[in-house]
Amino acid sequence: MNTTYPNQRPGLFTAIAAMTLASGVINLFWGFVASASALGTIVGIVCLPITILPTILGVFEIIYAAKLLSTQPGPVNPAQSLAVFQISTFLLGNVFSMVVGILSLIFYNDVAVKEYFAQINGTARTAPAPVEQPEVLPVPEEPVTPEPVEEPARPKRVRKIAGK
Repeated sequence: MNTTYPNQRPGLFTAIAAMTLASGVINLFWGFVASASALGTIVGIVCLPITILPTILGVFEIIYAAKLLSTQPGPVNPAQSLAVFQISTFLLGNVFSMVVGILSLIFYNDVAVKEYFAQINGTARTAPAPVEQPEVLPVPEEPVTPEPVEEPARPKRVRKIAGK
């Protein structure tokens, strides 16, 4: 049941935006700290491209959250790929971003959130019209007449051999 007014945001939509913003800020700091600590060793300099990835993800998360939190959001689609990248930050030790990614994927599948995304994108989600099934009339059955039973054929005579 949709309890939201036509132009009101669903609560889960706002939750997605707020969690994505928080995750973006945490990923920015996470990436800066990882990059700064990686610069301390020679092996860390080689691994620097890996430590920059949370920073890049954080920038994309903040941009996406800003689009969602604007007073009149423009056309924007659910960022399921962003949620998958948030989940993959578990490999770098960021559990908070992983939880945000999982919750985002769950919230994207909510009916009210799907309808709101369709509304801000200008694509109306309408329920398909029910298809009328043609009325099936019963087929009249003909009375079953028993088939005539044939009498079995007479057995052939067996010849008797003389002398025995």
